[in-house]
Amino acid sequence: MSEIYDFDREIERRDTNSAKWEKYRGRDILPMWVADSDFAVAPPIVEAMHRRVDHPVYGYAHTAKPLQELIAARMQRLYDWQVSPDWVVMLPGIVGALHLACRATGRAGEGAYVPQVIYPPFARAPSFHGMHNLTMPMTWRDERLLLDLDWLERQPAKPGQILLFCNPQNPGGTCYRRDELERLVALVEDKQWILCSDEVHCDLVLEAGLQHIPVASLGSGIEQRSITLMAPSKTFNLAGLGCAFAIVPEPKLRKAMTTNPFIVPHVNVIGLAAAEAAYRHCDEWNRQQCIYLAANRDLLRERINRLPGLKLGPVEATYLAWIDVSALGLDDPPAFFEAAGIGMSPGKDFGDSGYMRLNFACPRSRLELAIERIERAVEAHQN
Repeated sequence: MSEIYDFDREIERRDTNSAKWEKYRGRDILPMWVADSDFAVAPPIVEAMHRRVDHPVYGYAHTAKPLQELIAARMQRLYDWQVSPDWVVMLPGIVGALHLACRATGRAGEGAYVPQVIYPPFARAPSFHGMHNLTMPMTWRDERLLLDLDWLERQPAKPGQILLFCNPQNPGGTCYRRDELERLVALVEDKQWILCSDEVHCDLVLEAGLQHIPVASLGSGIEQRSITLMAPSKTFNLAGLGCAFAIVPEPKLRKAMTTNPFIVPHVNVIGLAAAEAAYRHCDEWNRQQCIYLAANRDLLRERINRLPGLKLGPVEATYLAWIDVSALGLDDPPAFFEAAGIGMSPGKDFGDSGYMRLNFACPRSRLELAIERIERAVEAHQN
């Protein structure tokens, strides 16, 4: 019988160098902004880190072949995607990988396609390499936030131009369907672009009947012009350990993405140990986590959508709620909610100031307290 994991457990994170909790030190504000969870890490991961820590030398890391083989086997098992272990490039994080992807594919003065509503580092990465953003409009369809593929179809072909994509979508929570991805693939191949797909939330699909599909798994053509970014960080709450990877089938592109110690640091030895344990032993832990997160999402959505001036659509994946607050008519939405005791991520950082992003990966008691604070603030505002 499988072990039952306790996601209701309240864990004190103050005074642990937590960016999430230190932001509001000394203030009665619940931190529900940055995307790390408040859940205890799965026991097999803790055990693996203890074993590694017991060895008293922590020098530069070398990626062990078994971890690359484990990742390749995972792609085959979960997505029926046949990946060579040699395609797996270990990296210290998704943000650094976005920068490497821009550096690997673009030159100063060129453009990079970036979604209009997206995780902020997407919008910043091209400019660090002298490139400029070509903003891709987003569209709402059946309450789902999607790339406007009709707009994208009208854009000129330019071989080698990079398109930054995110699936599951952050902050919108969209899990792209096969037909939507197939149309994107057709456009990328026809226009000879390079697709960099951030799929870090791939293991956090919450909606029954949906499944993540790596866009590069949809054929050999897109495979050869793709960079797929994944990590155990969001799924298994390991963001502080700095361990991610890119799957890059095309050899020249893979060489350009290979870690350069003068640009991107090595993955650390503890992060490698944690990643291997997560992928080898913790699928059941994550299955239970997703059930818990789905219940949190349902509670949040039901209560938020009762409130005048707020709207929360479906959250198909991730543990991030993209809440429409535009009808409240607030001059400063982040300040309004902080005054109510809830610290969320400002929508303007993601490209739409009419929204706020709330992280619901926390014990239900804390989520209920946050909802109560939101309800009181909105009621007082309406009166």
